[in-house]
Amino acid sequence: MTDSSTRSLRSAALSLLLALALAAGALAGTAIRNAELAATEDAVTLSAEIAIEVPAALEEAVARGVPLYFVLEFELTRPRWYWFDETVAARTLTYRLSYHALTRQYRLSTGALHQSFATLDEAVAVMSRLRDWPVAERAALASGTTYTAGLRLRLESARLPKPIQVGAIGAPEWSLGSEWLRWPFPMERAAK
Repeated sequence: MTDSSTRSLRSAALSLLLALALAAGALAGTAIRNAELAATEDAVTLSAEIAIEVPAALEEAVARGVPLYFVLEFELTRPRWYWFDETVAARTLTYRLSYHALTRQYRLSTGALHQSFATLDEAVAVMSRLRDWPVAERAALASGTTYTAGLRLRLESARLPKPIQVGAIGAPEWSLGSEWLRWPFPMERAAK
């Protein structure tokens, strides 16, 4: 191997390692700590704990009036040996986090529901706890089958203002999100 090809191979490997390190650092601020499904009489509900560390750049953006949208994504799949896994249920929950300078309060919105908080930490604490969110109808699930559940939280950068979107490309502080957490969910047979 020539000296120049060895240098270019090392350079490519170093670039790949740097890109992986930046990607890992970007995702380090958010992680799903605990998630569990429970089958009730009519539905399957999800409860979860999410560790969210908001980078300083996002804190500053919210304080300057830029609303941030976070999307919590859930999916429930049934493995199939002969084809791709079947998606049994898929749900999303969108949080809008904003700051109102007139009232000096942070506002967390989900659909038509709104809550106001004195600090950003209080708003993030509410967003990090999910309790009894209905994610699937019990009738849609077969008893005695083991499903695979998946959950993640991410910042939806497509809803940022266009000038910020351009600056956020490749910037780790704007890539807030968690990896998919996947776990098996055995649907118990109904007691007779």
